Amino acid sequence: MSFTRQHLEETIEITKSISIEKVEELIDHLVVLKNTGGRLFILGVGGSAANASHAVNDFRKLAGIEAYAPTDNISEITARTNDEGWSSIFSGWLKVSRLNSNDYIFILSVGGGDSEKKVSTNLVHAIEFAKEVGAKIIGIVGRDGGFTAKHATSCVVIPNIYPDSVTPHSESFQSVIWHLMVSHPKLKANSTKW
Repeated sequence: MSFTRQHLEETIEITKSISIEKVEELIDHLVVLKNTGGRLFILGVGGSAANASHAVNDFRKLAGIEAYAPTDNISEITARTNDEGWSSIFSGWLKVSRLNSNDYIFILSVGGGDSEKKVSTNLVHAIEFAKEVGAKIIGIVGRDGGFTAKHATSCVVIPNIYPDSVTPHSESFQSVIWHLMVSHPKLKANSTKW
């Protein structure tokens, strides 16, 4: 089997294995957020940071939810990294944004953060801060053993059927799922142009 065929076959199998109930649960949380006027802060690192930026656009424009991605302000993120360290970039940003119990943080990540392995510790600190202020935590991740999956209010874990391709599949399915969410009749406020 060619690599292309294999990758697409894996995508089909993962699609069939995603928990529809967990996706619906995320949508229901965002309905509550929208109805109560809370804000959505979408956090991601690497490819997931790019996804966060795109998702902010869709949640704002298509779902009518006030949304932000800290990584869209690269000047602040790099200043915080330089002056305070990588681990606190998101929690520091959220403090200045006055994250509160009406708000949600939305983690897009392959692993979801792990303090012991020193991977995406900035997500770990953001989740800890969100819990301190009573904000809800939702996520789409590629591993069930990471900090997000263990501590989120609600989390979709992309089935890790193919460990060698967990990153491309996880980041791809982040996009599939958030596009599903902003297109869902419960959240959709505006139509796409095409």
